[in-house]
Amino acid sequence: MPTISKTRFFDFDLLNRVIQFASPYKRRFWLSVILAVVLAVFTPVRPLLIQKTVDKYIAENNYNWVIYITIIQILFLFLETGLRFYFSYITSWLGQTVVKDMRVKVFNKVLHLNLSQFDKTPIGTLTTRTVDDIERINDIFSDGLIPIIADLLSIICVLGYMFWQDWQLTLIALIPFPILILATYYFKESVNKSFHRVRNAVAHLNAFVQEHLTGMAIVQAFAAEDKEYNKFRSINREHRNANIKAIFAYSVFFPVVEIILATSMGLIVWKTSEQAHLLQHSQQGTLMAFILCLNLIFRPLRVIADKFNVLQMGMVASERVFKVLDNDDFIREDGQFSPEQIKGKIEFEQVSFAYTKDRTVLKDLSFAVQPGETVAIVGHTGSGKTTIISLLNRMYHIQQGKIRIDDVDINEYRLDRLRQHIGVVLQDVFLFSGSILDNITLRNPSIDREKVIEAAKLIDMHDFIMQLPGGYDYNVMERGATLSLGQRQLLSFIRALLYNPSILILDEATSSIDTESEQFIQNAIDKLIAGRTSIVIAHRLSTIRKADKIIVLEKGELREIGTHDELMARGGYYHKLYQLQFEKQSRVA
Repeated sequence: MPTISKTRFFDFDLLNRVIQFASPYKRRFWLSVILAVVLAVFTPVRPLLIQKTVDKYIAENNYNWVIYITIIQILFLFLETGLRFYFSYITSWLGQTVVKDMRVKVFNKVLHLNLSQFDKTPIGTLTTRTVDDIERINDIFSDGLIPIIADLLSIICVLGYMFWQDWQLTLIALIPFPILILATYYFKESVNKSFHRVRNAVAHLNAFVQEHLTGMAIVQAFAAEDKEYNKFRSINREHRNANIKAIFAYSVFFPVVEIILATSMGLIVWKTSEQAHLLQHSQQGTLMAFILCLNLIFRPLRVIADKFNVLQMGMVASERVFKVLDNDDFIREDGQFSPEQIKGKIEFEQVSFAYTKDRTVLKDLSFAVQPGETVAIVGHTGSGKTTIISLLNRMYHIQQGKIRIDDVDINEYRLDRLRQHIGVVLQDVFLFSGSILDNITLRNPSIDREKVIEAAKLIDMHDFIMQLPGGYDYNVMERGATLSLGQRQLLSFIRALLYNPSILILDEATSSIDTESEQFIQNAIDKLIAGRTSIVIAHRLSTIRKADKIIVLEKGELREIGTHDELMARGGYYHKLYQLQFEKQSRVA
């Protein structure tokens, strides 16, 4: 788990970056600081009024003034309570508002990250950064920085009042304080470590439960329930132990604070009684005021160490969040070229690409696709077929070479306009939780239901959809769990038809379709690719025999290019692939 740098006690530069997010709300921020100062000044007022009441007005039997002072104390108590309520509300409001703004900014950054970041970073990590870690930043405002300042100022004001009244008595009352400071330090360190253990345990629990709920079918299919249950018990036990260690620290610290408070009170009572005996006068008011002051000092001291831990955890979370915000590996939208229509000419010129430095996927690849042509790309798994699609959509930055559409470098296109002209049907179709209509239109309000129905009828999906409860409003649930793999694939065809792209990419588009469905899907594909530049990637070589051109890849390099008949006649690499697959199909049959 990332931690704040150990080279300094506190990272004020990081804190300053967090506070910058509150700059649009600086009036409320400074109002909360002013309230912290005002409340600190108000803190010793009640002990002062009690002391004057007892030592002066009660001692002099001036009961009229006792009533007046009592009324003043009640009014002051209401005023202080109101200010404390508003202080608590405004700091929490400030924290939640900063969290809202920061979460939007982080999610926007995640949306525009280069896809390589998602290859290297677990989705759960980015989810934690966007949701949980940002929520911890709220604590910096609501339970951390400003409340700590308020508590420290209150302690200083109360101590100032005590020294002003009787510095000798104050020093005697503070005799046990070194023990309290030492106990507070060890408590802070212990809780800090426990907090890290709890957070790690919670992360393990969340990851384990999420993973096993998603893969429950596999767990049950292989009768692994008992084994996974025992794993969960072990992780859950670690979570409990981590919490118990934190609870133990609290259980020790708070009684120690009470003992030190009682000791300080005992010393005050001893000293005031001795002074009263020697000087022959009563110090009841001073005694009562000092006892109340000790409570006003110890009350924030009980929680200030805990608040500082909360502040530090907020800083740890902010450090993680800023790593996402500072990530400069994103798709830059420098292009301004924004044509309404494109012809669909595609050129790859000596393109080389690697996901990582030691993993080159494409090597000096060059080919051209003319407008309206259907080009098939074949090759073994890992040969770079899907990578070509990702680069054409500018999902990644290429390291070498150029990619052009209609003789214009794709980097010169406005990114959203470029992707509007390219329709993609992927092998692994992802559906969002929501209705069939929402998944087909991607919640685009400009696409009406009639257009969706028209596209569905084109590939014979309309009748199937209408048989579902609610028809086009049927909820497909998370990841399309209520539909088969083939049905999800068919919905992606409707989506591609609906957006009417100039360039169509079919990435293993029929791999999840059974043989019976493949025929009418193939008919729909024929209609879909008519008049469009199409790139077809398929393991089933029989599905690409009609292609105008076939590009054969091996380990990221261009091996052959030509029509099906030309490549078969050469008897080269494509011929071997075709024969190998035909033999496999014959054995299966």
